[in-house]
Amino acid sequence: MVLKIVQAGDPVLRRKARDLTPEEIASPETQRLIEQMRDTMRDAPGVGLAAPQVGVGLRLIVIEDRADYQVGLAAKDLAARERAPVAFHVLINPTLVVEDATTAEFHEGCLSVSGYAALVARARGVRVEALNEHGAPVTVRARGWYARILQHELDHLDGALYVDRMESRSFTTAENHRRYQSGHSTEQLRAELGLPERKG
Repeated sequence: MVLKIVQAGDPVLRRKARDLTPEEIASPETQRLIEQMRDTMRDAPGVGLAAPQVGVGLRLIVIEDRADYQVGLAAKDLAARERAPVAFHVLINPTLVVEDATTAEFHEGCLSVSGYAALVARARGVRVEALNEHGAPVTVRARGWYARILQHELDHLDGALYVDRMESRSFTTAENHRRYQSGHSTEQLRAELGLPERKG
């Protein structure tokens, strides 16, 4: 079942989500929510989805960056983004620690800010401690695009959107991003927008 993805302006996206108890994680309701979030993410399609994005204020995210999402992207762009496929997984009650504070800046979009994108700087390497869908502890270490996805989704659990972190002058419709900016490096885009060189 595909759920409705709430859009910016819905109060749930600006509230801090709450932790799930072990009993809640094991419940049929939560297991069903996980399945529905997976189906909703794939239908969109997206590479991550947080429970607040479907109107549920719980600290629960699903992530999957499928190989077929990367077909047609230039090898140099994938390398620059440090992007590789990520298998489907669930993170419950996650906490994030930055392990490499060096930043990378690329355009981000969001299923809850539909149709737009902007440059966002994110840490290159992170570690996430969480529980999986069975309530077992898991540790995820990620770099590059995967680290970006994790930071983006965990922001949702704290009531933050990428627009809070974006380079506002770079804000664009997704269509114009594809039309005018696709294939350009971040450095080229900053120059075209009249922005100063970014200090990593």
